[in-house]
Amino acid sequence: MLAEMRIQGLGVIDDATLEPHPGLTVLTGETGAGKTMVVTGLTLLGGGRAEASRVSEGAGRALVEGRFVAGEAALRIAEEVGAEADEDGTLIAIRTVSADGRSRAHLGGRSVPVGVLSRLAEAVLAVHGQNDQLRLLRSTEQRAVLDRYAGDAVSGPLEEYRAVRERWKHVCEQLVERRDSARELAREADLLRHGVNEISSVNPQPGEDVALVAEARRLAEADDLRAAAGGARMAVAGGDGGGELDVASDGSDQPGALGLLGEARRLLVDSGDPALVQLAPRLAEADVVLADVAGELAGYLEALDADPERLQTVLARQAELRSLTRKYAADTDGVLHWAEQAAERLAGIDTSDEAIAALVAERDQLAGHLVKHAEALSKARQEAAGRLASAVTDELSGLAMPDARLSVELSRRELDGAAARGADSGGVQLDGRWVQAGPDGVDEVELRLVPHAGSAAVPLHKGASGGELSRVMLALEVVLAHADPVPTMVFDEVDAGVGGRAAVEIGRRLARLASSHQVIVVTHLPQVAAYADRHVVVDKRGAQTKGTTQGRVRTLSEADRIVELARMLAGLDDTGTGRAHAEELLTMASTEKAEQRSSTAGTGRRARARKNNTE
Repeated sequence: MLAEMRIQGLGVIDDATLEPHPGLTVLTGETGAGKTMVVTGLTLLGGGRAEASRVSEGAGRALVEGRFVAGEAALRIAEEVGAEADEDGTLIAIRTVSADGRSRAHLGGRSVPVGVLSRLAEAVLAVHGQNDQLRLLRSTEQRAVLDRYAGDAVSGPLEEYRAVRERWKHVCEQLVERRDSARELAREADLLRHGVNEISSVNPQPGEDVALVAEARRLAEADDLRAAAGGARMAVAGGDGGGELDVASDGSDQPGALGLLGEARRLLVDSGDPALVQLAPRLAEADVVLADVAGELAGYLEALDADPERLQTVLARQAELRSLTRKYAADTDGVLHWAEQAAERLAGIDTSDEAIAALVAERDQLAGHLVKHAEALSKARQEAAGRLASAVTDELSGLAMPDARLSVELSRRELDGAAARGADSGGVQLDGRWVQAGPDGVDEVELRLVPHAGSAAVPLHKGASGGELSRVMLALEVVLAHADPVPTMVFDEVDAGVGGRAAVEIGRRLARLASSHQVIVVTHLPQVAAYADRHVVVDKRGAQTKGTTQGRVRTLSEADRIVELARMLAGLDDTGTGRAHAEELLTMASTEKAEQRSSTAGTGRRARARKNNTE
C-alpha cells in the first residue's frame, strides 16, 4: 500500500506531497493543473520509461519518492538487493530523472537498477490508464485476463503444458537440424570419424611423447652417459666397488669415497677419545647414503644400452605421434582429449535413418502428451470463461448498461497445408485439425460485447466506444479484484466518455473495490469524486516569476469538497444551487458507503461464524 508520495520538478508540479487514503482517494482538478503528473510519478516509481520532457522547465531534475507499507513479496525483493525497510516497516523507493534524460533508482537507501522498481511495482502497484484500455483490445491481453480470473484452475494445467512443450520443442529442433543439415553433418561426421580412427590406429598413451623424448636422449648419448655414470660410481665406490683402497690403471692407489669414509670411522673409533668416537655414527649414516647411490649407479650402468635398433624404434614412434600432434593437439594428452570429444560429437550427430526415426517417434509421443495437456487447459479456460462473462455482464448492468452482455469466446489458430505437418511448424493435431501450440496453449481468447438489446456480439476492438470500453475495463477490475494480489490500484480517467447515471455506478464500483484494495483515481466526474474517502485536488497557483504556471496538491476538507464538487458539476462553485447539488451528492455517496461497509462487515462476521461452526 502507498503511504505517501512526494513529487518535485515533474511537469507543472514544483513540490507536492500526497498521502493517499487506504481506501478510495480521488484526484480532481482543472485541465492542465497537473493531475496526470501524479499518475506519471507513480509510473516512474513502478520502473516506467523516463522522459526528459517531463522535467519541469528550469529544474535540474525531477524526483518522485514513494513510501510503501511493504508486504512479504516487496520485502523479499528488497532483501535480494540489500535494501532495508524503515523501523515502521515501510519501504522507500526513489526515482530521479535529470534534464538530460538520465535516470536513477533507489530502494531502501540503496542504488538499484530500474528493473528492481519494476519488480516492486508488480508486487505493490497496478496503474490502469487509457493505454491499458488499448492493451485490453489485444487477444493476448484478453487471454491473460481470463487466466488471471481462473487462478489455480488454469495456472496449474498451464505450467504442466509448458513443461511438456519445452521437451517437445527441443526434440522438434533436433529433428529439423538433422534433416536440414544432413549433408553438413554427414561431412562433419566423416572428418570426425577419420580423426578418431587415425588416433585409434596409432594408439597413443598418456604422457608417451614426454617419455620417448627422455628415452631417445639416453639411447643417442649412451657412451657419454656411461662415462658419466661410471666415473661417478668410481668416485663413490672405488675401482671394484668394494670400497677398499684400489690400484688405478696408472698403478697409483685409487681410493673410493666409501673406502675413505670407512677409514675415517676406524680412526675415530680407535682414538679412544669420547669426543671423536661420538662422531662415528654420523659417518655411518653417510656410509649408508653413499652405498645406496653406488648401487643405483651400478643398476643404471647395467640398464644403459646403446641399442641402435631400439633407438630407431623410438624415433619412428615419435614420428607417428608428431603426425597426430600436428593435426589435433599440442601433445598426446591433448590428442586423446580431442578423440574423446570427437566420439561424443559423433554420437550426437547420428544422421542415420534409425536415428531420425527414433526422433520422430519421440516427437510424436511428446505431441500426444502435449495435446492431452492442451485439452485440459482448454477445458479449464472454457469453464472459467462462462463464469467471467456472467460476472462482468452483471457488473455492466450496474454501470448503466442494463442490456449489455459480455461473452468470452475461445478458438484455435489452425495451420493450413503441408507446412502444418513440418517438424518446425509448432503445430499439433487436435480433434482432426492442425493447430498452433504456442507458449500459452492452443487457445485464442476474444472478448465480445453486445452493447444493447438486438445488437450482434462484436469484438471489443471493433464495436466498443471509449465510454463502453472504460466501463468494461472497470467491470473486469471489480470482478478480478479477488484474484489480484496487488494492494494498490491506480485508475487514470477510467471514466472517460461516461456521464450521468453511469458515472454514479462507476463511483459505487470504485468504492466497492476500495473495500479490498487501496484505490487512487484521477477523475473529472463529480459523481465519482463524491465516493472518495479522501479527496485531493490539483490546482494552479497562478503565474510565477519565471512566467510559468505551477500546480499544487491539496487534501480537501468537507467544506472544500462541496466547493470542488459544485465546480465539477457545472462550474457552480459560487452559487447556492451548485452547493446544494454537491451536498446532496455527498450525502448520497456517504450513505451508500456506510451501508456497503455494514453489509461487508456482516458478511465477514457470517463467514467467520460458519468457519468456527465447521471447526
